[in-house]
Amino acid sequence: MLTARNSKGSDLYCANDAETIFFGVQSKGLTKRDPVGLGGNLDNLRSDWWIITIKAKTDAPVCYIMTLAEVKALCHQSDPAKSSNGKISMWLQPTAYDRAEFREAWHRFGAVVQNGAGPAAMIA
Repeated sequence: MLTARNSKGSDLYCANDAETIFFGVQSKGLTKRDPVGLGGNLDNLRSDWWIITIKAKTDAPVCYIMTLAEVKALCHQSDPAKSSNGKISMWLQPTAYDRAEFREAWHRFGAVVQNGAGPAAMIA
């Protein structure tokens, strides 16, 4: 299922071969190593898994694979007093996602499908 730019919800839905396990994936493509905007309320984030791709328009993109719980735990809250609109915004800083455990960690999806465990079980 395709999604339009800035639409709510997952960008991609994945299933195992037996179609007994399903999960949503949010994809964020960046041209360089920048913060990822998460909006003003973490409760609005829905996708089980996140793929953050830097250098997305090059021949050498780099992907970081994270669970929703990891994104929420590692996010940064901006100071509304320093914001142009006076509102809180949430961000995932490059130092939060650019880590060895997330870098090109495609094997994490295989563990979900193989074990039948949801993303929360992956953080144990």
